[in-house]
Amino acid sequence: MIEALLPPTVVAVEEFEDVPGEAPFPGEEDLIDKAVEGRRREFITARRCARAALRAFGHPDAPIRPGPKREPRWPAGMTGSITHCAGYRAAAVARTVDASLLGIDAEPNGPLPDGVALSITVPGEPEMLDRLARSHPDVQWGRLLFSAKESVYKAWFPVTRRWLGFEEARLAIDPDRGTFAATLLVDGSRVDGGAPLSVLHGRFVADRGLLVTAVVAS
Repeated sequence: MIEALLPPTVVAVEEFEDVPGEAPFPGEEDLIDKAVEGRRREFITARRCARAALRAFGHPDAPIRPGPKREPRWPAGMTGSITHCAGYRAAAVARTVDASLLGIDAEPNGPLPDGVALSITVPGEPEMLDRLARSHPDVQWGRLLFSAKESVYKAWFPVTRRWLGFEEARLAIDPDRGTFAATLLVDGSRVDGGAPLSVLHGRFVADRGLLVTAVVAS
């Protein structure tokens, strides 16, 4: 499902079920030693997806340890993103020469908890969500906006090393093309010397009771 959102230079692997009783990969046990069973399963499966994607680029299986903000640390010259929600786990990776920005996210196609929409929207977005709900009621657009902003953050952080709040990006969603554009409302200077970020473009799909979003850029 997620491959439809990504260019050929990005390799993605997804799973809809866990392997019962699967053990953590050696070197990652401590990362989930205190986690509840559901969290353990999604972590193990998502990390397995990431290793499978890295193998496509010739990287041997190895632990994927977290960075200081708990972001996955990828092999030199690689970037990637991992996501998991109920009934879905996925990872996408690419060479940084092909995609220096890469973020994916998945959410159930269900309503946001009460009050969450107010905390993740900026002026103009609530009205957009209302219009989308009237014209395309099969999609929970508040949840889609949440997922899209998660993908934007995951793409943003590795090249800026800064937090990006939900209130620091304004989304415009095209429901017919399955695309979105995130206008950044803060300084987009990058630590890697690239051009400052101002607008990030992404794609989404709603299928199998899920909402999946992706942002890819150089």
